[in-house]
Amino acid sequence: MNRLDGELSPPFEIVEPVHWRAPIIFNSPHSGSVYPREFLSASRIDIAALRRSEDSFMDELIGGLSGQGFPTVRVNFPRSYVDVNREPYELDPRMFIGRLPSFANTRSMRVAGGLGTIPRVVGDGQEIYRERISIDDAMGRIEALYKPYHRALRRLLNKAHQAFGTAILVDCHSMPSVGVSRDEPRRPDIVIGDRYGTSCVGRLADVVEEVMGGLGYSVGRNKPYAGGFITEHYGNPASGLHTVQLELNRAVYMDERRRERGPRFAQVSADFTALADALARLPLGDLGPFQAAAE
Repeated sequence: MNRLDGELSPPFEIVEPVHWRAPIIFNSPHSGSVYPREFLSASRIDIAALRRSEDSFMDELIGGLSGQGFPTVRVNFPRSYVDVNREPYELDPRMFIGRLPSFANTRSMRVAGGLGTIPRVVGDGQEIYRERISIDDAMGRIEALYKPYHRALRRLLNKAHQAFGTAILVDCHSMPSVGVSRDEPRRPDIVIGDRYGTSCVGRLADVVEEVMGGLGYSVGRNKPYAGGFITEHYGNPASGLHTVQLELNRAVYMDERRRERGPRFAQVSADFTALADALARLPLGDLGPFQAAAE
């Protein structure tokens, strides 16, 4: 597909407040649920199986924050179609008709697991496609969906950085309540990912843990999720760019089997507002290297 399909217009949405309270952006890259008809017809599994990869309702949990002075970003297309939390060309050559360009990363661990930029499987390991797809189709999705999203996110972060001298990206995800492996210990309510202390200053992750722990959530760090491409790519504390990934246990806010909002949904959304308020109170000087905002 070489053009932006009308079904995916807009492919993502950014809601900016009139007045920013702080240089904090909340991003939901995996909650998209608009499935193109062509994609569904090419899939060997039904939409219910495809939707297991979604971070369902995460965009709604953070949606009210734009009215509280914090920009929000949501992706409308599903991650099983294009995953923006990958490098632009993490592609599995077994999926495509023809030869991939030489710059494609075909050997990453994510590609090996079937979870590249154009995923081969959904989260529980089921193969998506009946047959190979064309390279032109894959490149079209990347050009029409992946690249515009990252250009827009970069512009938003630059705007925050120029205005405040620093920027914080809170990358919001959800995780299944149980892991694929039976040996994995019980998952906490929320996992903070900061790439083992490299994507943001420690104080930022500490505040998240203090606030969410104080609200009654069990909190883990970096296991089983330390942060993906977005956390790694946009987190550069030495330049005043801080990114922290939050993985919320789906059992906390939804019925995973029925894919419905749970009884705690409104409270969890309110707790995200409390977290945003606490981060906004964090003195910008606590974030380390700081560039004075332009007059």
